Amino acid sequence: MRRRLAGGRACVIGMRGWRIAAAIAAIAFAIGGCTGTVPGPAAATTPTPAAPRLVAQADGRTILEIPGPPVPGLTTAVVRQIELPGVLEANGQVAFDDRRVATIVSRVAGRIDATRVSQWDNVRRGQPIVALYSPDFMTAEAEYIQAKITARLSVAPAATQAAGADFGAPVAVEGNLAGAMVMAARRKLELLGMDSADIAAIREPNPTVWMRAPISGTVIENKAMRGAAVAAGDPLYALGTLDDVWIVADIYEDDLARIHVGQQMRATTTAYPDAVFTGVISRISPDLDPTTHTLQVRCAVRNPGARLKPQMLARVRVVTNPGEAIVAPIEALVFDTNDYFVYVALGGGRYERRRVRIGSWKEQGAVRVIAGLAAGERVVVAESIQLNSIWHQANGESS
Repeated sequence: MRRRLAGGRACVIGMRGWRIAAAIAAIAFAIGGCTGTVPGPAAATTPTPAAPRLVAQADGRTILEIPGPPVPGLTTAVVRQIELPGVLEANGQVAFDDRRVATIVSRVAGRIDATRVSQWDNVRRGQPIVALYSPDFMTAEAEYIQAKITARLSVAPAATQAAGADFGAPVAVEGNLAGAMVMAARRKLELLGMDSADIAAIREPNPTVWMRAPISGTVIENKAMRGAAVAAGDPLYALGTLDDVWIVADIYEDDLARIHVGQQMRATTTAYPDAVFTGVISRISPDLDPTTHTLQVRCAVRNPGARLKPQMLARVRVVTNPGEAIVAPIEALVFDTNDYFVYVALGGGRYERRRVRIGSWKEQGAVRVIAGLAAGERVVVAESIQLNSIWHQANGESS
């Protein structure tokens, strides 16, 4: 009986404990539902999309991969290959023909005593323009005078030569030697810059000599100042003529096959928009600028009235065979770190960043691509700047 009671009491107590535990569980559930301190059933989580990344390729390229949806607003355009017109145009600059430029250089150490011309003056050949004082002139002139006196004294009188044949040969040899001394002294004066007329007029040594213009032209540079000391080799004047000038133009590497020496050209300037200056291509530079991939051509141009001036800008037009050019939308260009880049769309959210070289182009909204793109490729047009920022972020840089 005790056992039963005990057992029955135990059952009652067990039932009460179960009910209490159930109530506590219910309260805890209610509290957890309000406060969130008790986690409920596991909820489904949305996976985080992968970030853009740079992937190195086996061929050395680096590709930008953007998983998931494309960049909002991003559009692309096709790179085109078009036919160039039969007229090649280039920008140029007028320059002196260096074959028609002369520099007057002091060949002695001395002092400038006087000047007769200044910059931009017109001079004629042989005109005295600057007087140099130098002891070297006096020494050379004294040697020349002495050589002439010696030559005259070395010539024996005719009666002496007729007295006997024994004296004939020595007199002839002495006369030849004296003549050679005169020629050497005269040559020395010429090397010092003296004109033939000035040498013929020498009567006594003089330390001051007038230097004359070697050509007719315009004084384009003047470094001679009265009273200034000069050393041997110092330039004093530069003279040039503008009857014929050069127009130096820059030609892109892709257009080199379209030009040749002797080709006719025309040039116009902003100073004389209604005037057309004609000439021919006379020189093509053997050097190529590695930065711009251009080379220079020199066009020999007639300049009636000397209207074309050095450093004047000109537009050169050369009639030539048609060529081809690669063009892309100008919106595709991204200027970054002193270079132009474009983003080539490879499909599937993959883009290649390429450095391009561009040239001048007249078509509005397009740019001529010298290197970096091929016809038929697609480049990013809209949102190219944003794509460039994504590239820098994927590379661990600040955009």
